[in-house]
Amino acid sequence: MSDRCVFRLMFLWVFLVWTGCTVQAQEMIRVFGAAAPAEVFVLRSTTDISVFGPVVERFLETRPDLQVRYEQWGSNGLYSLSRQDCREKRPGADIVISSGVHQMVKLVNEACAWSYSSRLTAELPAALRWRNELWGITREPAVMVFNRDLVPVADIPQTRFDLLDLLRPADTPYAGRVATYDIEQSGLGYLFAFADAQEATTFGALQESLGRSGAVSTCCSADIIRSVAEGKYLVAYNVLGSYAQGYQREDDRIGIVLPSDYTLVLSRALMIPKDAVNKAAAEQFLDFLLSPEGITALQETLLISPLLEGEDGNEGEAVSPTALRPIGLSPALMVALDALTRETFLRRWRETFPGP
Repeated sequence: MSDRCVFRLMFLWVFLVWTGCTVQAQEMIRVFGAAAPAEVFVLRSTTDISVFGPVVERFLETRPDLQVRYEQWGSNGLYSLSRQDCREKRPGADIVISSGVHQMVKLVNEACAWSYSSRLTAELPAALRWRNELWGITREPAVMVFNRDLVPVADIPQTRFDLLDLLRPADTPYAGRVATYDIEQSGLGYLFAFADAQEATTFGALQESLGRSGAVSTCCSADIIRSVAEGKYLVAYNVLGSYAQGYQREDDRIGIVLPSDYTLVLSRALMIPKDAVNKAAAEQFLDFLLSPEGITALQETLLISPLLEGEDGNEGEAVSPTALRPIGLSPALMVALDALTRETFLRRWRETFPGP
C-alpha cells in the first residue's frame, strides 16, 4: 500500500475518533476488494451496503488492485460531513452518493464538487446531470406499501385520494397504523414531502388526515417496510420502491402500489468531491455505473426499478408515463433548503406529528 493511502487511512481514523458527531451519524462500514491494495477508494453513500455492495463488487472485477472502503451514512449526516470536508478543504470521500439529492445540489452550488465529463456522462438526460459535477445514477419510485394479509383488497389505496378516504372516518381501523418518513431525521423523507407539497393539491389535506388519525413518522425505509410486513403498520406512504420490492421478493406479505395520480421518481445523486484523493478511480466508477454493465448491475439490485417498466410487483393501476414525476437535478431543489422555507415546512410537520 502506498504511503499516501496509509496516511489517508490514519487521517480518517483520527478524524472519526475525535469528531463524535460524525461517529454517531455513521451507520456501517465495509471494506471490499484487495487485501493489500495499490489504491484505497472511499465511497460514502446513503444506500444500504447490502443493496449497493454487489454493484461495488462488479466494479472491482475491473479493478482487482483497488480496495473500496464503503461507509453507509444517513442523508443528513452525510450532507453535514461532506459540507465540513469541503469548507475545511480536507480529503474525505472519493465519491458521495445520496438519496438527499437537494442536499447534493447545494453542495455542488457551494463549489464542493470536481468537474468531469465523458461520453457516458454526456449521454445522460439533461435532468440527470448538472454542470458536469452531479449525476443521477438510479431510478426509484416513491410508493405506498401495504400488508397483503391485513388490508382488504377493496381498501388498497391506488391514489392519495384513496389514502385520504381510508383515514377520514372517525372509527377508521387505520388510525395509528399508517407510517411515513420522519422528515426531520431523513433527508429523503423531507425531499419527498417537499416535492409532494409542490406537486399535489391533496398535500395539505393528506397531512391533516395523517395527523388526525395518529399516523407515525419514523425512520427508515427498511424498518418501515419490515414493520408493515409484521403488521405493526398496515400501510406506509412514500417509501422507496427499490427497497420495497427487494423486501417483497423475500416476504410476500408486502404489497406495493405506485400511486396512479402521480409517482415521484428519485435518481440518487453522485458527486466527486473536489478534494478527493483518488479522482481517477472515482471517474472510472462513475463511468462504470453509466455503462451497460453498470446499468445491468443496478437493475439486478433494483436500484433501476423494474416497477417503472410495468414489471409485475405493482399491485396498483398501471401508471401512465405522464404520471411519473422525476425529481430532476437542478438549482430549483435548493428552495427546499432555504432556511426560512425549511423551518416553516418543518413547523407544520411538527404540528402534524407532535411526537410522544
